[in-house]
Amino acid sequence: MAVDPQRPSGGTPAPQPGVPAPEPGVGKPDPLLVLDQVTRTFGGLVAVQVDHLEVQRGTITALIGPNGAGKTTLFNVVSGFDRADGGEWSFDGQPLAGRPAHRIARYGLVRTFQLTRTIARLTVLENMLLGATAQRGERLLPALLPPLWRAQEREITDRADELLDRFRLTKLRDDHAGTLSGGQRKLLELARALMTRPVMLMLDEPMAGVNPALTQSLLGHITALRDEGLTVCFVEHDMDVVMGISDWVAVMAGGRLVAEGPPYTIGRNRAVVDAYLGKRHDEPEAMGEEA
Repeated sequence: MAVDPQRPSGGTPAPQPGVPAPEPGVGKPDPLLVLDQVTRTFGGLVAVQVDHLEVQRGTITALIGPNGAGKTTLFNVVSGFDRADGGEWSFDGQPLAGRPAHRIARYGLVRTFQLTRTIARLTVLENMLLGATAQRGERLLPALLPPLWRAQEREITDRADELLDRFRLTKLRDDHAGTLSGGQRKLLELARALMTRPVMLMLDEPMAGVNPALTQSLLGHITALRDEGLTVCFVEHDMDVVMGISDWVAVMAGGRLVAEGPPYTIGRNRAVVDAYLGKRHDEPEAMGEEA
């Protein structure tokens, strides 16, 4: 799905060739993640009620909405960190409903968190090594026979060092993760997620708490990952970030999907304006109404 990130000049944007119609639940040419009738309630509160949503393979999709819209809850459900009350979702054709988080990660769907989950008392390198999967030395019997896992451990360490170099964390390799700044921990969590060799990354507010100097670095890394073929879906409140790197934007409000489209269509979408400002924000006061 080739999406033109530039807003056409003047008037209503004309449909771009090959771009799906900007409407909630629209089908995509090659969806990687597909959700149908996914719901999550907490008592009487409906946190998520998404009828249909598709995430296009090989793109950056932003999931936006006001506070309490259900974005993080949807992430938690899809990635297996929370249970759904109903609905189905699939990843690359593989049904995921009811699967635990570690199984979902093995399929290649990996997520990060708004509050980073690095292990403070381990070094940066040790945190990276924890992200590698299928390590022979983690099983009891092979662990007793170092020749069975030493070569693999060297390969994993080499990959960790390559990623640390890519994210400019090499000089912090032997520092404890607890000594890193908030932005550095975001970079470490993103690098560790890549140790699993994911097909799709779900990033929950990757720019939260990151200083401006590191924000640009993170943005560059995310777009580079997309250019290398990785699919990215992220939750974000900074609209400059959303408009700057997204190929597609999905908008939630009150747990529902209320709008979708290329970035240049979202700011003028009435459902989006109503979700953020309220339906009566631009209505004139009734004549004769007291101030």
